[in-house]
Amino acid sequence: MSNTPKPTQAQKRQMRSAARLYAVQALFQMEALGEALEDIQTEFEEFRFGATIGGDTYAEGDLKLFRALLSEAVSNQAKIDQMTDRALVAKWPIDRIDPTLRALFRAAGAELLTQTTPPKVAITEFVDVAKAFFPEGKESKFVNAVLDHMARDVKPDAFAPK
Repeated sequence: MSNTPKPTQAQKRQMRSAARLYAVQALFQMEALGEALEDIQTEFEEFRFGATIGGDTYAEGDLKLFRALLSEAVSNQAKIDQMTDRALVAKWPIDRIDPTLRALFRAAGAELLTQTTPPKVAITEFVDVAKAFFPEGKESKFVNAVLDHMARDVKPDAFAPK
């Protein structure tokens, strides 16, 4: 038996939020450096989750969600990119947008496609991730609009009037 106390609901939410942020960072790094999924996943799990780097302590992430988002984003990348393209204006296909946003849309798309998270919760969480990467910009509004479109495409019942 472990003497480690179970995380509270608030701690679990924070761990899920951290997992989403780490997934975006990992997907960005995979694309930027051409590294394999397994290598990036191991690096994040061993050297980022709960680590102290340069005096900053990184949050623990929800390992299961992190792994699922990475795996599903990679295995469903073509489908997710098509979903994203449908949500973007014709002059801005996914390959022309900022690589950080591309990684974010892939992680969010993976969650929308494969997880039971309510779409509105996933959208809010990934808008918060966008704010972390772009605190001064309008990207969070752009992310909200694109993810709303993607969510309505994938899970229309979640937006049906009751």
